Amino acid sequence: MVLDPTKHADWEIAEEAESRMKTVYELGEQLGLEKEELLPHGHYLAKLDYRKILDRLKDKPDGKYVDVTAISPTPLGEGKSTCAMGLVQGLGKRGKSVVGAIRQPSGGPTMNIKGSAAGGGLAQCIPLTPFSLGMTGDINAIMNAHNLGMVALTSRMQHECNYTDEQLAMRNLKRLDIHPKKVEFNWIMDYCAQALRNITIGQGGKMDGMTMQSSFAIAVSSEIMAILSIAKDLKDMRERIGKIVVAYDKQDRPITTADLEVDGAMTAWMVDAINPNLMQTLEGQPVVVHAGPFANIAIGQSSVIADRVALKLADYNVTESGFGADIGFEKFWNLKCRYSGLKPHCAVVVATIRALKCHGGAPIPVPGKPMPSEYDGENVGWVEEGCKNLIHHIETVKKAGINPVVCINAFYTDTDNEIAAVRRLSEAAGARVDLSRHWEHGGDGAMEFADAVADACEEENEFKFLYDLETPLSERIELIVKEVYGGDGVSYSPEAAAKLKRIEADPEMKEMTTCMVKTHLSLSHDPKLKGPPKGWTLPIRDILTDKGAGFVVPVAGAISLMPGTASDPAYRRIDVDTDTGKVQGVF
Repeated sequence: MVLDPTKHADWEIAEEAESRMKTVYELGEQLGLEKEELLPHGHYLAKLDYRKILDRLKDKPDGKYVDVTAISPTPLGEGKSTCAMGLVQGLGKRGKSVVGAIRQPSGGPTMNIKGSAAGGGLAQCIPLTPFSLGMTGDINAIMNAHNLGMVALTSRMQHECNYTDEQLAMRNLKRLDIHPKKVEFNWIMDYCAQALRNITIGQGGKMDGMTMQSSFAIAVSSEIMAILSIAKDLKDMRERIGKIVVAYDKQDRPITTADLEVDGAMTAWMVDAINPNLMQTLEGQPVVVHAGPFANIAIGQSSVIADRVALKLADYNVTESGFGADIGFEKFWNLKCRYSGLKPHCAVVVATIRALKCHGGAPIPVPGKPMPSEYDGENVGWVEEGCKNLIHHIETVKKAGINPVVCINAFYTDTDNEIAAVRRLSEAAGARVDLSRHWEHGGDGAMEFADAVADACEEENEFKFLYDLETPLSERIELIVKEVYGGDGVSYSPEAAAKLKRIEADPEMKEMTTCMVKTHLSLSHDPKLKGPPKGWTLPIRDILTDKGAGFVVPVAGAISLMPGTASDPAYRRIDVDTDTGKVQGVF
C-alpha cells in the first residue's frame, strides 16, 4: 500500500516502502553486476567495487549525465534531492535505464533542522534509517582518518617540546619546529556543535600535550571528504592525502601529513570508504550514494567515482549539486567536471513556489518554527518577483553552455496561477520548464519532467569552464562574483589580501582550482539579501588552501565550518521502537 504524503510523514512512507524493497542482490542483477563487484552490507545496503566495475566496462560508452541544481533556497531547502529521486523514478517509469548518484547525509543536519536529504514524499532514497545514520561507515572512516592526522600533529608538537634534537634522532625523528599559532588543521565530528568552534587543548602537565587554541569543524568540511569527492582512484587519494597541509613551521614553511609520516595510515582508514554505496528509490531504481561535502563550505558534490560508475551502469546518471546554482552548480561546472573530465548533457534548476515567494517579498521562514501564514494563500506578485532569482540561475547555467530544464517542484498547496507565472517567465528566459508532482505521486507524477530531461540530453551543448587554470586567482574570484553571483566586485581583509599575494606568487598554488565559501541562502554573502540583490561587493575575509584536494578556498562573510544546533532540533522527535528495533522520526 502506497501511503499518502499529504497525510503521512516521510519516515512512515519510507518504512512502508521498505517492507517490499529489492535486495541488493536484485539490484545487482538489475545493473548487470558480477558477483565479486557487489560487496553486501546486509540485505539492502552494499558497496560497489568501483575498480572491478570500471575495468570491466572501460570500453562501454557512458550514459547521459544530468546534474540537478536549484534556485537560492530557504533555510528549509527546496527539494533538490526530492527532484533527483523523482526524476530517477520518472525515467524509470518511462522504461529508461537510470541510476541516481547523490551525496551521503551528514549527522549534523539529520539531527538538527534539515533532515537527511533523502528526498521526500513519494520520491525518496531508501532504506531511510541506514541512509541517515551512518550507512556503511564512510563518514566514520573520514573522521578517523582526519583526526588521526590531528593526533599525529599534536603529539609531535608535544614530543618536540619535551625532547632534545638528540633524543628525537634516537627515535628517527627530525624536528619539524611547528609554530603553535600556525596550525591549519582542526578536529572534526559529524554534528553541528557551536560550543566546539573555539577550544583550548593540552591543559595539564607536559605529558598532556601543548596548551594551545584549537577548534572542531563538521566532518563533511574535512579536506578528506573533499578528496573522497574528487579522487580518481586509491592511488590518487593516497597522493592527495599526503599533500594535506596541517600547519606551518616557525620559518613559515608548510608541514604536511607526509612530513608527519601519517598519510599512509590515514589512507588505510579510507580503503573501504572509497567504494560507493548502493541503495534504491522508493520505486526500486538503483541509487549510488557517495561522499557528502556541503557546497557552502566545500565542493558540495557526490563523488567523481560514483558518477563514473553510474555512467557505465545505466543510460542516464542523475546526480545532484548542493544548494543553489551559484555555489552547487558552479562547483559542479568548474571543479567536479574539471577533475572528472566528464561533460554534462543537461542541468535541472529546481524551484518551489515557497522559495520564489521568499525571494519575492514573503517573510523568511525560520527553521524550527511553523511556516509564516503569508505562505498559505495565493500571491502571484510575490512569485513573479521571486522569479528574478530563478532567471539569474537559468542564466548561470547557460554560461556553462547548457540550456537548462526548470523543474517546478510542485506541492498540493500551489495554485494554477502561481505555477503559470513560473512557467511563463522561465520560458521567456529561454529554458525548458516542466511541472513535476513526484512528491505527491512518485514516478507517475514525474514522467513529463523525465521526458523534458531526456529531450534536453539529446541536444548538443557547448559546455565550457568559466575560467582556465592560468587565470590569476584574483581574476577568477572576480569572475565568479560578477558572472555567477551578480555582485559588483570583491573586497579583501588585510589577511586575505596578504594570502592572495602569496598564492599568486607561488607557481604551484596559483594553478589550484577555486572553491568559494559563502552562504547558500543568498546570491550574496548576506543571507538576508533575497532575489538577485544589486549594488553589493563580496567581502573575502580569509583564503584557505586545501593542497590535498587542490583547492584554494576564499571565505566570504561570516560563514562557519562548524554549524550550530537550533533550539528545536530534529533529535527531539527521533526515537526507537524497542520491541522491533525500528528507528522512528528520521526524515
